[in-house]
Amino acid sequence: MRCPYCGSENSKVIDSRPSEEDNSIRRRRVCEACDKRFTTFEKVESLPLIIIKKDMNREPYDRSKIEAGIIRSCHKRPVSMPDIQQTVDEIEAEIFSKESREVSSTWIGELVMEKLKDLDQVAYVRFASVYREFKDVNTFMDELKKLLG
Repeated sequence: MRCPYCGSENSKVIDSRPSEEDNSIRRRRVCEACDKRFTTFEKVESLPLIIIKKDMNREPYDRSKIEAGIIRSCHKRPVSMPDIQQTVDEIEAEIFSKESREVSSTWIGELVMEKLKDLDQVAYVRFASVYREFKDVNTFMDELKKLLG
């Protein structure tokens, strides 16, 4: 690590501890050339996750899209915001546990429906009707039969 005061590349770590947000390491260093102290932060570099859309376009992962879809599905349902956040956290954990740099939106949509089925069945049917693009009442009824049967 280069010293910000004299530019020397020789420094020694004298203290390390987690940062306040607990997502990086705070390191206190001393320059071996000029004896001045300075602080550095070490953070894990995460690779960007790319979502492959149905039309084969690619876009960066955006947690807020999953969250917005679930919130819309749970509108006027007895589902608390902490429950929604926990569901989104679980979905996100499963997405990132795949350890793949590209994930299909179809796979994510199915995962969201699986989690919504446990969270609230009405929200599940709402989400499925938009996600699976139900064209008529019969398609809607088929999904309800699967849910009930």
